[in-house]
Amino acid sequence: MSVTAAQGFEAAGVAVGLKSTGAKDVAVVVNRGPLKTGAAVFTTNRAKANPILWSERAVADGVVEAVVLNSGGANCFTGAFGFQTTHQTAERAAELLDVAAGDVLVCSTGLIGTGDEAFRAKVLEGTEAGIAALSAAGGQDAAEAIMTTDTVPKTAVRTRDGWTIGGMAKGAGMLAPGLATMLVVISTDAVLDAAQADAHLRASTRVSFDRLDSDGCMSTNDQVTLLASGASGVEPDEAAFRETLIDLCRELARKLQDDAEGASHAITIEVVGAASEEDAVEVGRSVARNNLFKAAIFGNDPNWGRVLAAIGTTQAAFDPYDVDVSMNGVRVCTKGGPDRPREEVDLTPRATHVLIDLCAGEATATILTNDLTHDYVHENSAYSS
Repeated sequence: MSVTAAQGFEAAGVAVGLKSTGAKDVAVVVNRGPLKTGAAVFTTNRAKANPILWSERAVADGVVEAVVLNSGGANCFTGAFGFQTTHQTAERAAELLDVAAGDVLVCSTGLIGTGDEAFRAKVLEGTEAGIAALSAAGGQDAAEAIMTTDTVPKTAVRTRDGWTIGGMAKGAGMLAPGLATMLVVISTDAVLDAAQADAHLRASTRVSFDRLDSDGCMSTNDQVTLLASGASGVEPDEAAFRETLIDLCRELARKLQDDAEGASHAITIEVVGAASEEDAVEVGRSVARNNLFKAAIFGNDPNWGRVLAAIGTTQAAFDPYDVDVSMNGVRVCTKGGPDRPREEVDLTPRATHVLIDLCAGEATATILTNDLTHDYVHENSAYSS
């Protein structure tokens, strides 16, 4: 049931012709309460889509009644017309749900720079149809409706101590950090106030979605939303809730990684022995964004030299001649020099693990990425973004 697994939520996904395939393209998620708590994090790209500009204001008071999401058009760089479209979407949803427009968040995904009267009409039609179709069993339809180049819907559910968290996500390209890296809606029936929801969400995205760096390209439309209905009546232990939310977000992040456009390897870059967590993240990200490294993994080549060259561009504290690198369990580099023969490394499995020991401290961090493939280049040359 994904985003409707928790008590107090209804959702729907409908098709109104935004996608040429005729697939579902508008989703609605509604919080029936009794609490209407909401929090969200957004792309830090300075180029923000109209739904982001709207939702940043709407979530400021910590009250969210509903989220309306469309695929088939990003509504970004569409001028005043585009912002009016977002505003009208929230107003139409608010009218039908008998709530305030300022308590409705809007999300869009798809092609940047396009939008006309037909787009607006279809989004409004989808909003109406989605609200008419709302159901406690509608989570799967909603997850399908937000897909773009995704090949599968992405959902996750956790239940613990009398409360539940459910979530849905979309994203297969333009996955790079900035608090959020895709469209995600997470719901819980735990009792949370706005400050708690915001703190838990930011702590969770920091170590999950923000550590997914698939292609280094930050979107204009990224948003992760957490809704709390309080319908379970349970006030969760804060540490237990955060731990569970992080676990769910990490599962969704890995599902996004696994479905990355054209990828043949899902690469986990684990950095240990760092002087600080910030250093570990910087080192891991430098490798994740290195096209030479990513191309080598695509060619099943355990080229550890490209790893050292990448981390040497960072400001992290370490001695380049006191670094160990292992690939899929084989240490190919030690103390900045060769160790085991490259032939011992099997890079044919899709799952690839790179372990970098900086030998400079106790901090660690893990970054998720993918290889650079012919299919990725082909898909993104054929699909405008």
